[in-house]
Amino acid sequence: MTLKQFFDFLSSNPSLILFYAIAVPLSALLTGFFSKGEGHLSPWKYLYSFLIYFVCVPGIFAFMFNIYLFLFERQSVWDLNIYTQILPVIVMVVTLLIIKKFVSLDDIPGFGKITGLIIMITAILMIMWFLDKTRIYVFSYMPFSQVILIIVGLLIAIRFAWRRLAT
Repeated sequence: MTLKQFFDFLSSNPSLILFYAIAVPLSALLTGFFSKGEGHLSPWKYLYSFLIYFVCVPGIFAFMFNIYLFLFERQSVWDLNIYTQILPVIVMVVTLLIIKKFVSLDDIPGFGKITGLIIMITAILMIMWFLDKTRIYVFSYMPFSQVILIIVGLLIAIRFAWRRLAT
């Protein structure tokens, strides 16, 4: 199954996505009510962590996929699929706002890893976009492994610079 076939399947069965869009924020809301201000304690913070990962992975994927489609594929805004390209991002934002209302996101284990994932994906997309726009083509005898090392070095430098700016 290709990614296009998967998105076509989800588009033809919107009830799956609508169930996801209702169930996850509702679960976060119910968890907030049942935790009664104890969201930073052991069983609740892991449930919040699960909910955050469950909503952020599809939301980040949909957001970055939209950026890819707009920058590289030159897709029109009018061709956006509401179920697979917009709804996961909205559900992610709504769920994070609900969770933030009940518990500090700094108390959630693994939340820093989500921001690190966003930074790395954004950095890779920026590097790819820069290389695409400058149209630099190099014909050399440089081995491909050295090119990969240069890209990894750039990513490490971006990550280090981001941490220095954030602290």
